[in-house]
Amino acid sequence: MSNPEQTHFGFKTVDVNDKARLVASVFDSVAGRYDLMNDLMSFGIHRVWKQITIESSGVRPGQSVLDLAGGTGDLANAFSKRVGSEGRVVLGDINASMLKVGREKLIDRGAANNVRWTQLDAEALPFADKSFDCVTIAFGLRNVTRKEKALQSIFRVLKPGGRLLVLEFSKPVHSSLARLYDGYSFNLLPRMGEWVTGDADSYRYLAESIRKHPDQESLAGMMRQAGFEEVGYTNLTGGIVALHRGYRLA
Repeated sequence: MSNPEQTHFGFKTVDVNDKARLVASVFDSVAGRYDLMNDLMSFGIHRVWKQITIESSGVRPGQSVLDLAGGTGDLANAFSKRVGSEGRVVLGDINASMLKVGREKLIDRGAANNVRWTQLDAEALPFADKSFDCVTIAFGLRNVTRKEKALQSIFRVLKPGGRLLVLEFSKPVHSSLARLYDGYSFNLLPRMGEWVTGDADSYRYLAESIRKHPDQESLAGMMRQAGFEEVGYTNLTGGIVALHRGYRLA
């Protein structure tokens, strides 16, 4: 954009200093029914996407994992089991409401022993250099104001040989699917949000934020610019979602 002090909040143009507050208001509104809405709006397929991410992580017992924008804890719960008692998982999210829901869910599932919760900003991670074997961010990068800074921060805290996995909505690879997806996103999704959470606007923002997020090749380029190597991606469900991966090799 021509004005470096402005950014996108959905289809709106806002001051960069306002975006985090606006995004926070969205997740404060939907946190209590976030999991239910994920199941409804993806027809449960989000669980498959997340399982593919977990299987692609290569995480082993004793390792350290940072799950950014970890929300209600689906990935953190799975990683807790994988790293075992000698490993650690940090569930990080900028939103206190989402962290609260995630913490309660993980405690109920017995994952509290090797998981800790941290409210943080992905653009300035409060961890030492080379701290984690794996960093994941699922359906959260599009909400970050300065994605380049977040990717640089993630690169810094990865150990040599560590990997980043970004699971995010992306660009459908077929035009017919894109048309169907647009119709669903801009018509049915806000109505579903109104019905389940009483908040159509937050789910309208969701649809808009997906369209403003970099497409598959653009995000891969941003990851390389941040220092990641062996960058690649896998399209899931026809490119509605993509799983990007990149490594810190040294």
